Amino acid sequence: MMKHSVKTGLCFGLTSGIITTLGLIVGLHSGTGSKLVIIGGILTIAVADAFSDALGIHISEESENKHTAREIWQSTTSTFLSKFVFAMTFIIPVLLLPLTTAIIVSVIWGLTALGVLSFYIAKGQDVKPWKVVAEHLSIALIVIVITHYVGDWVMLAFG
Repeated sequence: MMKHSVKTGLCFGLTSGIITTLGLIVGLHSGTGSKLVIIGGILTIAVADAFSDALGIHISEESENKHTAREIWQSTTSTFLSKFVFAMTFIIPVLLLPLTTAIIVSVIWGLTALGVLSFYIAKGQDVKPWKVVAEHLSIALIVIVITHYVGDWVMLAFG
């Protein structure tokens, strides 16, 4: 069985890695259409946002006053590593495929991973998986749609 501190960091890091990176690449694609900009964005998310999320989890766990220093650092480390590694996976389709295809593949990859994670979370809570999966995927889809239109707006307003 996975330690609570590691599970906290892993679930937070994966979820954040999926939602943040998908939002970024979809928005940058509709706003710029530049492969270079999207790769730079993914690298930035993988480093800066992974550190930011790890520190956020670290401070949140400290503020609860119920975790040992070891547990806090396990959550911090697992958040950073899961966010960093998962965000980096989105570079692969961008490097290997035409950009529009890469965005579609990335969205499918991210939603599939979020669906699988959500399914296992639901099974662990002994609740109906379809409700949890639908809720989490709906939120992700809302982010994807909004960031697409934000990218369109930026291109119209400033492009």
